[in-house]
Amino acid sequence: MPLHVPPAPAPALRTVLTALGSPSALREARTPSLRNAQGPATPELPLPVHVLDRITAEGASATRLTGWRFLIRCGDHAVAAAETMLTPDGWAFSHFFEGPYVSSTERALRQAESVPQPYQPRLLSLPSLYMLTLWLHGDCTADAGTGHPAPGDLLVPLAPAPPGIAAHSPYRVADLLPVLTSRATPSRLLRPTA
Repeated sequence: MPLHVPPAPAPALRTVLTALGSPSALREARTPSLRNAQGPATPELPLPVHVLDRITAEGASATRLTGWRFLIRCGDHAVAAAETMLTPDGWAFSHFFEGPYVSSTERALRQAESVPQPYQPRLLSLPSLYMLTLWLHGDCTADAGTGHPAPGDLLVPLAPAPPGIAAHSPYRVADLLPVLTSRATPSRLLRPTA
């Protein structure tokens, strides 16, 4: 398998396991598919979630790690996801959620397994574009909590993707970044001449 999934911090995994074992956490979660799941629910495929706040004309600024996301599998597919966040006291459970990004992430990971080159999978959020991508980082030995997209890395937009960007199509960072830069840069307002 060409994907080298980085191990999540043990405390982050423990917080998810604790939440899965808590009837009150599951009851309060807005995830009917998780509450109604038959059989054991297990956290799998931990992915570091990075946020790219700014895209400059020179390229991507450094990303910041905001948490770890685990797909929650019940049976043969993911029914929800759990997210953790780093607090001053360490890793803490944040929330469960469901929706299109869960199945889209699972699909993108399956697609990425067929790519011949090895990659380290991560998630990259671009809040200014309301966009989430599977970030396939070419350095499999890198610290999963740091770094920025390298020109040869691949970004796979997850569905729903912004208009004009095909979901589940892999793009080299060097090719997609100019498109994202033009979209993230506010257009200059036209001022009346008279």
